[in-house]
Amino acid sequence: MQQIVNFVIRNKTFLLFLLLFCVSLGLTIQSHSYHKSKFINSANFLSGGIYNTTSNIRAYFSLKKQNEVLIDENKRLKSILFNSDQHEVDNSALDSTIDFNFKFNSANVIKNSYAASKNYLTIDKGQNDSIVQDLGVITSKGIVGIIDKASSNYARILSILNTKSRINAQLKSTDHIGSLTWNAKSPEFVQLIDISKFAPVRKGDTIITGGQSSIFPKGILIGLIDSYTLDASGDTYTVNVKLFNDMTNIGHVYIIKNKDFNEIRSLQNQRDE
Repeated sequence: MQQIVNFVIRNKTFLLFLLLFCVSLGLTIQSHSYHKSKFINSANFLSGGIYNTTSNIRAYFSLKKQNEVLIDENKRLKSILFNSDQHEVDNSALDSTIDFNFKFNSANVIKNSYAASKNYLTIDKGQNDSIVQDLGVITSKGIVGIIDKASSNYARILSILNTKSRINAQLKSTDHIGSLTWNAKSPEFVQLIDISKFAPVRKGDTIITGGQSSIFPKGILIGLIDSYTLDASGDTYTVNVKLFNDMTNIGHVYIIKNKDFNEIRSLQNQRDE
């Protein structure tokens, strides 16, 4: 306290000048409309800059929350899109109580391999989030793989960049079906095999999921035809497909759950009597 008093005594002349200057400035602003308007504009500019900076800071720290909201919205939209054959897509489809066959859950990829011949991804959702074996996994750009193991809080995805992977797929322009495999040569390309020689295969055509399994609905994007060759038998094509997904850079994924999965799988596994 004594230091403050000593400071005031030492600088009393300057402080008196500063006080009188502020008083005169205030009187000038109050008595002259021009000066008053200039002062208000300057104050508004300063306060506006401060508010804008504060808003930007708040927006930056809320990005994670906003991203979660967008992911949830994408889950709802994907449910509507891939169940459109069950319900007319109108405003009623936004009702979360509609019982769709395909449900979507979101997760973050915490590990991704793509340089080996048998590649896997690990996500931060597991059995506690209803994630179980044999669920399909996609991103907003296309297919990723199939859940092959799940613990309480984590799950492992058998990547489409895995020589063990085999997924039903088709030409988008026709109903010609084949099997999606990987030859372990490039993370940018997968191979669609067993496509009939009568199929109108063309470079640049789109490949999608065929929907003839209980894992993926029909119509999920996979990639574009880059090249194709007729097999040695002369009966089928092997199609080289450039993926829409960059499999070396996967962050958020969506897990697809078919409500009728167990019933379909049970029927498929029944043997002829």
